[in-house]
Amino acid sequence: MTDRPLLDACDPAGIERYLAAGGWLAAGERVLEVARAGEGNMNLTLRVATTARSVIVKQGRPWVERHPAIPAPGERTLVEARWYELAGEVPSLAERMPTVLGVDRQARVLLLGDLGDAPDCLHLYGGGRLAVGQLDALVDWLLDLHGEFSGDARAATLDNRAMRELNHEHIFEIPLSASGGPDLDEITPGLREVAAGMRRDRALLCAVRDLGRVYLGDGSTLLHGDYYPGSWLQAPRPWVIDPEFGFYGPPEFDLGVMLAHLGLAGQPPELAERALARYRSGAAIDPGLVRAFAGIEVIRRLLGVAQLPIAPDLDAKRRLLETGRAGVLGLR
Repeated sequence: MTDRPLLDACDPAGIERYLAAGGWLAAGERVLEVARAGEGNMNLTLRVATTARSVIVKQGRPWVERHPAIPAPGERTLVEARWYELAGEVPSLAERMPTVLGVDRQARVLLLGDLGDAPDCLHLYGGGRLAVGQLDALVDWLLDLHGEFSGDARAATLDNRAMRELNHEHIFEIPLSASGGPDLDEITPGLREVAAGMRRDRALLCAVRDLGRVYLGDGSTLLHGDYYPGSWLQAPRPWVIDPEFGFYGPPEFDLGVMLAHLGLAGQPPELAERALARYRSGAAIDPGLVRAFAGIEVIRRLLGVAQLPIAPDLDAKRRLLETGRAGVLGLR
């Protein structure tokens, strides 16, 4: 493949030609149907049904799929392929994530095994409940990931600097900036005023700046990088997908993001307490740093671009934001 085609979900014939040209279709194998797979926040992610099987075709186009006006590093799918290569060496991780069937480095495309019709866990934000067994499986998977690659010499092979800088902007800068984010009153009337108060909070701004530096610093533990319900597929032991934000960094980041979303999704507080205790029983971690990362994740999900499908209840959001603020400030 010498060019870089931009795949189109509405062009099954073009996708068939692309797959055939790459040697990804067997003799006589034809594409029957193409549909988007999941939300596809960052990437174009397609489920392609052929006469022989179903596969996932994932392309990192030059923009954020859900927000096309935001540019995004095209190499993110290549980083994801490297992440899968590393994590795939560990059986307990590999058995709960997709298999990489092919990589087109020129076109920034991954061909992945299809995990079936299991939906993601975004239903949790609408009143769904995460079972205790599912929570334990998610924590144990994270422990295996962090434990297997702690202090790993291959950290330099997965720096993912461009994606980290994009994520840093959207986690640590835009939500508490007076410009660049969404119109918060269109999301929840009155939220703009709440945000304005937080944006004047100098102690909070300084703490977020310091926390952002920790995020950008180099580490030696392989992280998923976006460990939230959109990256979990429903099953008794959930599947884990979409590690395009993965990098070597502080393990507290992954766990903090997980705990933040348990709160944002209205899960019982006992689940977050159980998750933290279960992780700490298997590995050393700084609980203050976990809470700080959880706090800024709450803030960015309520005030930033990456909004969640949660009810527009101003009082509930105000309480969540205050909890998030306390988590961030607790690190100082």
